[in-house]
Amino acid sequence: MSNTVLQVGTGVFIIAVAWVAALVFGMMLLRASGSAKFGVIPVFLLALTITLVLVFFPRSPETPPPFKEIEIVDTLFIGRYVLLAVVSVVFLVVFFMLLPFHFLEPVYAKALRTH
Repeated sequence: MSNTVLQVGTGVFIIAVAWVAALVFGMMLLRASGSAKFGVIPVFLLALTITLVLVFFPRSPETPPPFKEIEIVDTLFIGRYVLLAVVSVVFLVVFFMLLPFHFLEPVYAKALRTH
């Protein structure tokens, strides 16, 4: 595993970047007018395709090497999942607090006649 950062391979980073980019482009496309809003669907499908390809077709083989590697025990296992749970809850709270601002944004009436 010489090709890892924080004991995670490059595929996980590619998946994360793909979903963050899909989220950003999706939010930008949802704010667009007209039929450009439907551009969210291909962006989502592209991110989903990238994720499925990287998950179902891994680059390294799943069979273990013939020699016994040194087993490293993850002592921060519970702490990482607690941190992940806290970050997920904060994200959901912030998302659902900002969601009404998006839907309740005022739409001003346009004048029927201008002279």
